[in-house]
Amino acid sequence: MIFFRYIIIPFIFFQTIEKSNYLEKIPDSNYSIDMVYIPAGEYKMGNDDKNSNTKISSFWISKYEITWEVFNLFMEYENDYKLEFIVGNEKIKIDGISKPTTPYTDMTFGMGYEGYPAVNMTHFAASKFCKWLSLVSGNYYRLPTEAEWEYTCRAGSNSDYYFGDDINQIDNYAWHKNNSGDKYQKVGLKEPNKWGIYDILGNVSEWVADSYEENIFKSKKLRSDPFIFNKSKYPKVYRGGSWNDEPDQLLTYKRFYSNSSLQERDPQIPKSKWWNTDAPNIGFRIVRVENIDSETLRDKFWNN
Repeated sequence: MIFFRYIIIPFIFFQTIEKSNYLEKIPDSNYSIDMVYIPAGEYKMGNDDKNSNTKISSFWISKYEITWEVFNLFMEYENDYKLEFIVGNEKIKIDGISKPTTPYTDMTFGMGYEGYPAVNMTHFAASKFCKWLSLVSGNYYRLPTEAEWEYTCRAGSNSDYYFGDDINQIDNYAWHKNNSGDKYQKVGLKEPNKWGIYDILGNVSEWVADSYEENIFKSKKLRSDPFIFNKSKYPKVYRGGSWNDEPDQLLTYKRFYSNSSLQERDPQIPKSKWWNTDAPNIGFRIVRVENIDSETLRDKFWNN
C-alpha cells in the first residue's frame, strides 16, 4: 500500500529578477543550487535544417543535475508552518505539497550519494520536487521544457554534440557506456558546454516537462516556447543519454521516452507514483523562467 503525505500551506512567491547567474540557497540546510542564466534566442530543434525556428524566452537552468543530498531535502521535509511569498504583484495559492514516500530499497543501487545525481525518481516526483523548491525558496521552479533543454544543450551550436561533430572528443565532455565503469559519476567532472552547463550529455539522462509526441520537430507547435502536455503517465520525454548509453546516442537532438518498463521490478500494487525501480540512468535538472507561467501552466508543470 502507498501512503501520501501532504503539507497544506497556502503561499505567495517572492521573486527578484536579476539577469545573472546565482546560487539558490535552500533554507534550513547547508545546500544550494547553482543557477545559470540562459539568454533568449531561437534555433532549429532536431537535426533537419528544414525544421522551423523555435523561439525561446530567457530562463535560468541548474548548472548541474540535481544531486541526492538536495533531492533528499525534499524527501525529508517536515516543516508545516505557513510560508508566504510574492512574485511581482501576483499572489499564488497552492493547496498542498505532496512528498515522496520512503523507497523500499536503496535507490542509489550503491553507485554513490554525496555529489552524485539523484536517479530512479518518476517524472511526477521530479515535477513535485520543483513545486517543493518553489515553496521553500520563494522562486518559481519547474522542469525544463524539451525545447528549453535542447536550446541549453546546444548552447548556440548546430552540431551533433555541443562540442562539434567529432565523436572522438566525447570522453572530454560526457560519461557514457564505454568510460563510466557501469555507473553514474559525480556531477561536474567533465568539460561543460559553452554556457557553463555540466553533464547535459551523458552521466544521467534528464527528465523534461513534455509528454512525448512523435515527429514533433516538424510541428508548428514549436514556434515559440513550446510545451507538449497530456495527462497520461506515459510516455514522458527524457534527454541527453546516460552512463549506460553508447556514445552515438548522446546527441543534442536525440529523444528518449518513458514506458512501464521503468517500473518493471516494482513489487507494489499499484506501482509507485514516486519511484522507478528500473531507471538508474534517469535524473533531472531544473529551470526558473524570467516570466512566470500562468496558473494553468503551473498546474500542468507541477502535476505532470
